[in-house]
Amino acid sequence: MDAIRILLSRCAALFRRRNLEEELEEELRTHIGLAVEENIRRGMTALEARTAALRSFGGVTQTKEAYRMQRGFPSVEMLVRDLRYALRQLLRNPGFTLTVILTLALAVGANTAIFSIVNALMLNSLPFAHPERMGAIYARAAGSLAFDERIDIDGEQWEALRDHVPALISAVAGETSGASGVNLRAGEHVQYIHAGRISAHYLDVLSIHPEAGRNFSEAEDLPHGAKTAILSYGLWRNIFGGDRNLLGETILLKGEPYTVIGVLPEGAITPLNADVYTALQPSREGEGGGLNYEPILRLRDGVTWQQADAEIGRAWAERAANFAKYNHGARLSYYSVPLQKAQTGELRPKVLTLMLAAGFILLIACANLAGLALVRILRRTPEIATRLALGASRWQIQKQLWVENLILALGGGLAGVGVGFLALRGLLLLLPENFLPVADVTLDGRVLAFTLVVSLLTSVLFGMLPALATRKMDLRSSMASRAEAGGYRLRLRQALIAGEVALTVVLLAASGLLIRALIHLETQPAGFNPTGVMTAKASLDDARYHDPAAFRKLLDESISAMQQIPGVQVAAVGLSLPYERALNDAVTIHDGKEAGQQFGTDVVYITPDYFDALQIPVLLGRRFTAADGPNAQPVVIVNRSFMRKFFHGAIPVGRTLNKNAVIVGVVDDVQLSSGLNPVAPLMTEETMYIPAAQMNAQLLPLVHTWFQPSWIVRTAAPVEGLTQQMQRALASADPSLPFSGFYSMSGLLAKTLATQRIEVALLSAMAGLALLLSMVGIFALVANLVAQRTREIGIRIALGSSIRQAMIHVGGTGVRASFFGLIAGLVLCIGALRAMRSVLYGVRVYDAPTILAVLVTLIAVTLLATSIPVLRIARIDPAKTLRDE
Repeated sequence: MDAIRILLSRCAALFRRRNLEEELEEELRTHIGLAVEENIRRGMTALEARTAALRSFGGVTQTKEAYRMQRGFPSVEMLVRDLRYALRQLLRNPGFTLTVILTLALAVGANTAIFSIVNALMLNSLPFAHPERMGAIYARAAGSLAFDERIDIDGEQWEALRDHVPALISAVAGETSGASGVNLRAGEHVQYIHAGRISAHYLDVLSIHPEAGRNFSEAEDLPHGAKTAILSYGLWRNIFGGDRNLLGETILLKGEPYTVIGVLPEGAITPLNADVYTALQPSREGEGGGLNYEPILRLRDGVTWQQADAEIGRAWAERAANFAKYNHGARLSYYSVPLQKAQTGELRPKVLTLMLAAGFILLIACANLAGLALVRILRRTPEIATRLALGASRWQIQKQLWVENLILALGGGLAGVGVGFLALRGLLLLLPENFLPVADVTLDGRVLAFTLVVSLLTSVLFGMLPALATRKMDLRSSMASRAEAGGYRLRLRQALIAGEVALTVVLLAASGLLIRALIHLETQPAGFNPTGVMTAKASLDDARYHDPAAFRKLLDESISAMQQIPGVQVAAVGLSLPYERALNDAVTIHDGKEAGQQFGTDVVYITPDYFDALQIPVLLGRRFTAADGPNAQPVVIVNRSFMRKFFHGAIPVGRTLNKNAVIVGVVDDVQLSSGLNPVAPLMTEETMYIPAAQMNAQLLPLVHTWFQPSWIVRTAAPVEGLTQQMQRALASADPSLPFSGFYSMSGLLAKTLATQRIEVALLSAMAGLALLLSMVGIFALVANLVAQRTREIGIRIALGSSIRQAMIHVGGTGVRASFFGLIAGLVLCIGALRAMRSVLYGVRVYDAPTILAVLVTLIAVTLLATSIPVLRIARIDPAKTLRDE
């Protein structure tokens, strides 16, 4: 009970501190007054009586402190006093305070923004029930042919996975190669929407159950099964007004009726993020003949992943044996990985690299602030020495300094949250649609906790050296009115600057290499003329255009209408364009010494004016003509890479491919996104062009499942309202066929290189911020040195030293620190830049122009940062300095 009473008493004292202080003062005055009266009665004078009373009483201040220790919570009260004192000190130096908070805001904000993406990709669980039981399949090859990657599967593998791996609930989704949309007719309105093709149980794997209706049945997922569709909540609400009577009704999708069997719950998320889902109906034929199905898995209750992997290995044992047979010395195995890791695997290394760069920014900022704090401690040396002389302990001084650092760190962290929020919003606006495989990136509780930890860490990092500096403070020498920079402190500040510059060199070199690689990709010969070209895509995944005659009629009429647009020089259609990924297929050489050899190649169907529209040079032979129709001799045109690889440079015109297709021409290579052997985002590879008029009924539905063809027009000058006129031209051939999007060739190039551009933008921004912080650090070092040595410099000048010598002497401090940092940074680059080999295209790791540019930039920044403060030396009046002495 006594302990509780004491606790309650101490708590009450926290809220009655002013009253208790007044009572304490009154009691002390009364006690001392009584002692004075007693001494006067003994014959002392008033002054002697008061002096004797105080002497007999002891220290008044010590008595007050002893009393305060008995009431309330002394530690809390002392912390409050320290906080108040720290706030007064910081408000007394607004320049220093704002500099620290702004520096921390930038550094912490950068870390907060990048960590938000790390958190969303790697730490937050997927928005599905029991995400730890969801997975994807990887293949690992060892031996002569080594790889370890996520795989797509064919129809045969899918059937084995579905029927012979009971440990898993398995499902697959169809690949789209970027064409993820179909046309939906709602009343009189036709709308292009995003579509996903999924097998039965796909939604079961995701643990998503329709809000209305049901999932696909296994019967509906068989080849030639019923045409059924499941709508997203947004499509159902926005297009169909949330009509629950829609279930069981038909909608016109892909040009044919589909029965609506379900509606997903509001907010439901899938890896496809589609507006409508249709049954994939996988098989071994057509699409299932290649690796075009993407599997996802859910572990059944009571089963381990090790058991599931063993079952997958047994189900696909024949496939692994065939791989070893045709790749001597190689071994192939299959295993499952968590779905989250599989979904984010491609972006993980890039994001972690950015997180490392953001960490460098934080270290640079802390080094800067540690240097500023050291200078501030130096200027406060007389104050600290006075407090030590009056009885304060070194621990109390250090604690006070830590409290000041903590306030600065928390203030910088709070500002960093704002900067991080703005940076994250800007970053998300910079990213292309669906670039991140997660639905939402926010500043959640984990991100805020990370920001708090980073803020506290910064208070430790930049506050450690100043706090340690107070332990070496000599009381007698520090009581002097002027404080000079000690040698060890100057060397410490130079070491901090050198560390900043070293990290800055690494960031500048890395960003410089990425910039050079991007420039190489954007400026390499395109193989065509992109100027004056406008393109538009439309989904022909439509039952009406499975018929080759209807397909040819659409192309002829729409191209003819576009040719009539004023200002259009030529119009054409192609399955794919330069800068895009093309359809991949196998081709067999039918004659000559290479007869029987089979290779993979890109395949593009085109109309006769395709090469003219893009101005792709024809090197040998002829272009396609209107005579190359469905009943004519099958013909193809190949590119330079095709000729060089398959015919070893020999003229291929007149040679035969695939039994009866005659090569009639050779065209130049164009840059594209490789689907055969992607060693770079843009490259040239073997391509075969075929006349669109010779596409057969078997191929049309298949290729239009994966690709949306492009309508191309070339104009001599900008045409007002061109996109609207192109849509009207298409509508004249088919009023119910909308374009899904319009693209300039520069826009397609930007889309293909979006990842590289984002990497360049982010790393360059961080390198620029590091350079700015390093410049500020060098400037602060020299500027404080000028301020601290003004008296010494004035005396030197008065004794005959020149201003130029003084400038070189002081400025050399910053130059030397930067020089050693530059050398250290180049040494770090030897190891750090080697990790960038996989993202450099057309640029060597140790690229001389990049390293030279970094050196020139650092030298220029160093000279600028040192020149500005040393110019103040010219304004020093040596006569005034001597008079002051």
